[in-house]
Amino acid sequence: MKIIGTGSALPQKVVTNDMLAGFLDTSDSWITTRTGIRSRRLLSTETLRELANDAALKALESSGLRPEDIDYLICSNVANTYVSPSLGSILLGSLGCCCPTFDLNGACAGLVYALDMADAFIKTGKAHRILIVAAEQPSRFCDWHDRSTSVLFGDGAAALVVTEGEGFMDFRLTGENHTDVMYYKRSLEVTPYDRVEEKTTPLVMEGREVFRIAVEASVRDVDTLLERNGLTGNDIDFFLLHQANMRIIECIRVHLDLPREKFPTNIQNYGNTSSASIGILMDELSREGKLKDGDTIMMSAFGGGFVTGAAILKWSEIKYN
Repeated sequence: MKIIGTGSALPQKVVTNDMLAGFLDTSDSWITTRTGIRSRRLLSTETLRELANDAALKALESSGLRPEDIDYLICSNVANTYVSPSLGSILLGSLGCCCPTFDLNGACAGLVYALDMADAFIKTGKAHRILIVAAEQPSRFCDWHDRSTSVLFGDGAAALVVTEGEGFMDFRLTGENHTDVMYYKRSLEVTPYDRVEEKTTPLVMEGREVFRIAVEASVRDVDTLLERNGLTGNDIDFFLLHQANMRIIECIRVHLDLPREKFPTNIQNYGNTSSASIGILMDELSREGKLKDGDTIMMSAFGGGFVTGAAILKWSEIKYN
């Protein structure tokens, strides 16, 4: 399987750290020192469906395919306004695709999970041209009076078109139960028979524990894939890591003892966009001509659950109009 098209979309609203300091007990220095984030994009007048649709159309255009050429649509999404129908079903209408679709919730690792599924579909002949869309609005999970979570996130969408080819070399997915360290709960409709009280709980994060688990899990995934494929860190041209926290990225880089230029970032501008983060970064690097034909790329993501996903691929250069 190989990637033949990329796209991304971000809200117009830019929210800086100084803007947050206007109503939160925080400052630009406090946020930047702890996370590396200086600003983020937040949905205001747009909808998540509009972002997802925009990213998908850009990916299709760069792939040279039309919506009707797609024979499977996979959406990575943690939460949106609709519980049913799925975001994928909604996108079928706006894009003009006519194919099977489903949503998956792999938290911040969702894009890698979707790629792994797409790879299996292509290898078994169930699909040939797959559109993957990761669209997230984590800003709506947070308590905006809580500076420990609300400053971390931004909204955004990314899309990839994949088909048969020699691109992806290997995947590694993992899962462990650490529900207590990171969760967001929504109450459901009441029935006459409910005997258990439910309430919506904005995102809860045990920051230090999430940090530790994320670093250890990503390092383990990266080391495993390198060893399994007879590679070293020096053989990787770029590490595209989930943009959750600059200090997490730096800890992984230090463990691998590799130069910073191998670890591109955009978290400083967008915050943590959940499963869309790697896709947005990949689209930007590709459109800027920084990803060259034949480059070896390592992807690694981690998120609530606790789940992780990593992959190695050889890049095929994409031509943009």
